[in-house]
Amino acid sequence: MDNQAEVREFLTSRRAKITPEQAGLPSGSRRRVPGLRRSEVAALADMSVEYYAKLERGNLAGVSPAVLEAVARALQLDDAERAHLLNLAQTADGSDVLTRPRRRAVRSWTPHRSLQWVLDAVTAGPAFVRNGRMDILAANQLARAFYADVYATAGNQANLARFNFLDPASRRFYPDWDQAADVAVAILRTEAGRNPHDKDLHDLVGELSTRSDDFRIRWGAHNVRHHGTGTKRFHHHAVGDLTLSYEGLEMAAEPGLTLTIYTAEPGSPSEEGLRLLASWAATQEADSSARQL
Repeated sequence: MDNQAEVREFLTSRRAKITPEQAGLPSGSRRRVPGLRRSEVAALADMSVEYYAKLERGNLAGVSPAVLEAVARALQLDDAERAHLLNLAQTADGSDVLTRPRRRAVRSWTPHRSLQWVLDAVTAGPAFVRNGRMDILAANQLARAFYADVYATAGNQANLARFNFLDPASRRFYPDWDQAADVAVAILRTEAGRNPHDKDLHDLVGELSTRSDDFRIRWGAHNVRHHGTGTKRFHHHAVGDLTLSYEGLEMAAEPGLTLTIYTAEPGSPSEEGLRLLASWAATQEADSSARQL
């Protein structure tokens, strides 16, 4: 991806989100742009307007960590946004060569058998491994049943972003569809900053931008996030509504991959729903085995 364009659009979009009041500055009455002016960001970061304008034009090569920190502080970036800015700077000066995730061919990668054992040992909730492009690479039986709609359409290619934006079934599966869409794009945007040389990611973003207005608008917002823990609502076609908590764990042995486990509150209707889902999955698998005989 064009690093200078990425830097320019990211910094511009972050500046537009900060109001003068949030920055402790007088709002005034003659503002032609949303958010802060370049001169105001420069003052907050203790640098000249000319130098900040150079940064916002996309020229981050050789910029020191202290300057990046000053910009992050002035723009009130959160942890995910700070990391994204650092990744963009590393790409700009070429220092990401040793730190970028190794290129991985999705179709040729298979989980080590011990990883599949770990996934299969999780029997109370869906557990799966995904990459930064949101491809599901490995899953336990409950996750395969949970994402039955994703696997049902070959065009999704077991990719959660394609499912979210190109498959009408996602509107039913995600009761909070807009929130799920925001999260999906933020994950992809974060991956683009971390691994800007991934051709498969380029192709996915291009496909989704061409085929989905919802994706294209969100992609232009340049939002990023760390997707580690939280609660989501789902509607599964076989068991109904589910409210599940999740934990996303970065895999030290496989850089760039995340192990995600969904669980339900003990004693809740959603816990009963997961038990029903496990029973449904076992029935589906037994029927499939019988058809193959």
